[in-house]
Amino acid sequence: MECLPQDVVLDILSRLPITSLVQSKSVCRSWRSIIQGSLLANKHLSHMSDYDPGIIFQSHWPSQNQYYFVDFAAYPEGNKILKKISFSTKHANLVGSCNGLLCFCNASQIHICNPLTKDSIELPKLLKGPGEVGILGFGFSPTTKEYKLIEIVYQRKRPGVWSHVAVSNPFQAEVRILTLGGSRWRSLGMVPYRFIRQPSQVMVSGRLHWRSQLGKYNIDNQLISFDLAAETFQEVSKPDCRSFNRGFYELINLQGHLSAAASNASGGLEIWVMKEYNIKESWIKEFSIGGYLPKELQRINARIHSPRSVFRAICRFRSGEILLEHRSKALVLYDPVHETFKDLTFEGAPNWFKMVVHVGSLIINEFIVMLLDSKPKWDQRPISPPLCAWEIDDPFPISLRFAFKWLGVLMEKLRSSTLPSSFSSNRR
Repeated sequence: MECLPQDVVLDILSRLPITSLVQSKSVCRSWRSIIQGSLLANKHLSHMSDYDPGIIFQSHWPSQNQYYFVDFAAYPEGNKILKKISFSTKHANLVGSCNGLLCFCNASQIHICNPLTKDSIELPKLLKGPGEVGILGFGFSPTTKEYKLIEIVYQRKRPGVWSHVAVSNPFQAEVRILTLGGSRWRSLGMVPYRFIRQPSQVMVSGRLHWRSQLGKYNIDNQLISFDLAAETFQEVSKPDCRSFNRGFYELINLQGHLSAAASNASGGLEIWVMKEYNIKESWIKEFSIGGYLPKELQRINARIHSPRSVFRAICRFRSGEILLEHRSKALVLYDPVHETFKDLTFEGAPNWFKMVVHVGSLIINEFIVMLLDSKPKWDQRPISPPLCAWEIDDPFPISLRFAFKWLGVLMEKLRSSTLPSSFSSNRR
């Protein structure tokens, strides 16, 4: 290890899946020091697009608010392993995932944590008045290099009545924002939008996206974005499709592109992708997926006459396959080339769940230090005990053994002085 140039070691380690990196901290002290440093964290973050994303499950049944993780990058060709995440905070709602950080909200409390590094921090509490309900969003601005939380607050017209649409006093909502590292929430004033609740937030190009209904009984809708750098709202163009004009679609992020999935007559999906951001003409219908009922649910739905498939698109993998969720109860892989479906099952998986796409990272060590350093002494909150912890089963996955193999090859080349001239010059 000591014989290798640091940039070579960093390059090798930065290409490992995140779960393998965490396990590599136990190899030796020098590896632990490198893996906990900001150089590797930032370099690994730049390679995130080279890997398939993972998935976070929030269980609704048989147990509530239990969390699991599947890392599709660590086992690309083998059986996917479901890992349990233990949390000290109970009954927390998962707001979203961004750059490996999870945002949880429990009543008025908000936590940011990284389940891999086991670090977490509590943020300033939400200040909600009587009868107020809100929609939370969490994201990162690549322009300002800041993480921000946004809350869109509505006053309930009839307290105690809940709707899938946040009820406002007509078309008015207050926007509050918190820059992570700041000590308090800021108000950005009122906006005339009625946002529709999504299963999860949609973050693309440094902007959060929602659908906005034009009226309580009006099915017409808008696609609205919030720029985290400029802190401004903007309407985004929609494709020319009847389903979109009537609001029957959900927003998703497919490999960095703003996309939308609309149900079709067969119970499947039509997925539209915006190839160039906010260019209306760049919307194309890239996938048309037919209906399919997962085998696991066929027995349950045997009594239902002609049961319909109801899919939600989650993400797309590097293989081209699309991960689909069926009624929050089953997962299916769709191959658009061969137009085939493959049921995905995991031992110990919940029967009813919520899902978010999660790409792991190591950045929270430096991130928490930055947060505490930026706060006034009177406002510093101590870092809480680990909010979450990963349970690791396989100490040496394929990707980690692969890294060991190549490190051994490089060390042998160093001993025999057969490294390329660029490496030799680095050593001198």
